[in-house]
Amino acid sequence: MATKVNEFLTKAHRLVIKVGTSTLTHTTGKLNLFQLEQLVQEIAELKKRNLEVILVSSGAIGAGMGRMGLTERPKTMPEKQALAAIGQGILMHTYETIFGEQGELVAQVLLTKDDIAHRERYLNARNTLLSLLRMGAIPIINENDTVVVEEIKFGENDTLSALVAGLIDADLLIILSDIDGLYTADPRKDSSACLIPVVEEITEEIERLAGEAGTKMASGGMATKIKAARIATNCGIPMIVANGSSNRALQEIVEGKNPGTLFLPRDHKINTRKGWIAYASRVQGSIWLDAGAIIAIVEKGKSLLPSGITRIEGEFQRGDVVCVMRDCGVIARGIVNYSSDELRRIKGLQCKEISNVLGYKEEDEVIHRDNLSLIV
Repeated sequence: MATKVNEFLTKAHRLVIKVGTSTLTHTTGKLNLFQLEQLVQEIAELKKRNLEVILVSSGAIGAGMGRMGLTERPKTMPEKQALAAIGQGILMHTYETIFGEQGELVAQVLLTKDDIAHRERYLNARNTLLSLLRMGAIPIINENDTVVVEEIKFGENDTLSALVAGLIDADLLIILSDIDGLYTADPRKDSSACLIPVVEEITEEIERLAGEAGTKMASGGMATKIKAARIATNCGIPMIVANGSSNRALQEIVEGKNPGTLFLPRDHKINTRKGWIAYASRVQGSIWLDAGAIIAIVEKGKSLLPSGITRIEGEFQRGDVVCVMRDCGVIARGIVNYSSDELRRIKGLQCKEISNVLGYKEEDEVIHRDNLSLIV
């Protein structure tokens, strides 16, 4: 196990590093310049090792709070957006100044869920980020809080960082937080809690260990990090959670040491396209299956045929992404070859019967296995 951990860390060339509000700001909300300078110096050291780095940085709302003298995070969307507008410029100016002192070039990239959910914009974001890396720049990504609405909001940057890692085929996702990693219990409440150094599989037991958000300034907690780990590891990307205030944490990681909790990637990773289908695309409806179809898809890797469909929910068109369901929840997402109206007419039928009912047949498969991504 130690050899595998060391290999994942030392062989990583393209890194996505996420740093949260609780690491970047004081409890008053003002930017913690000491922590920022320490982070920048460590990233500059990584660049000297010829590693590629993308930084996903929270802190815009916190910086805005500090500038306005607020000590409590606002609850309404307009207030949060206003503070993000004030704070994002402060945050980027600070990064640009400190990175400039290290001789490094930075680039601001603001994203919403829509930028990831639409395939064309997803690919455009990927191409832009890869171009910035080729230019030697450090992309600094944040959610575009100033204009985002609830429907197109990531909600927290842990999920955003995992989606970015899949977007650019990262070798390692590092989440720097205000806690050392995943514990057997909440260490702030239980002195006997032990750090879990390696998580081989994200089970229900692992998910139960997650708690609520850690501070009043932060929007995420360990639960959002487990969610991010599930996305990253299913895409074949290892993820580590470590304490952002720990000196030389990033250096230790790339040297093969594990200062926090490392989530190991799945052996059979999904490709970038299927990763987008599973975690980034916008779902337009749901398709419910019988037991035989579930076995064919989950255990045998087959395409979805109309004969296994029992119910259709929502309105969608050919080419949309839908959830594939069983009684206990979602088992997959996929791109459909038929609209919801067409599927309501042919559900439960054999492939040879499609033409008789519709007067035409686009495909035998409702969802081809190449366009079907399991998320069980």
